[in-house]
Amino acid sequence: MTKKSTSKNPTKKTPIIEKSFSNIVKNRRKEWRFEIPLEAIAKGKLPKGIKFKEKTTLENISSTGAYFCLDSGITVGSKINLVIDLPPKLTEGKKTKLSLGGLTVRLKKSDKKDKKQGVALCFDEEFQFISKD
Repeated sequence: MTKKSTSKNPTKKTPIIEKSFSNIVKNRRKEWRFEIPLEAIAKGKLPKGIKFKEKTTLENISSTGAYFCLDSGITVGSKINLVIDLPPKLTEGKKTKLSLGGLTVRLKKSDKKDKKQGVALCFDEEFQFISKD
């Protein structure tokens, strides 16, 4: 006579775990992105070599990249330099900017009226803090 097991299958996932796991698998980013609206200046060159400089607001940022919108008409692979105004709470009240650069890795149509495209930027390793005090 075989004994019937009353325990549940330990490998069976509950719906909550399945839902959480599927969200993790879909997120390919390696770093957490923070949705902090930081004012910045973006500088670079357009495809024909014309320089541009444009004010923008970062929609999110991580240690490896940022997402923001521009009206300049750049292309994937464009080198962009950002100068980001850091909040005084983070800099002990000092006026400090973060200067860094990177390459555009993704573009998408912007949902903002005054901006043409959303830009995903992958940062270079070099950066510099600029203090005005």
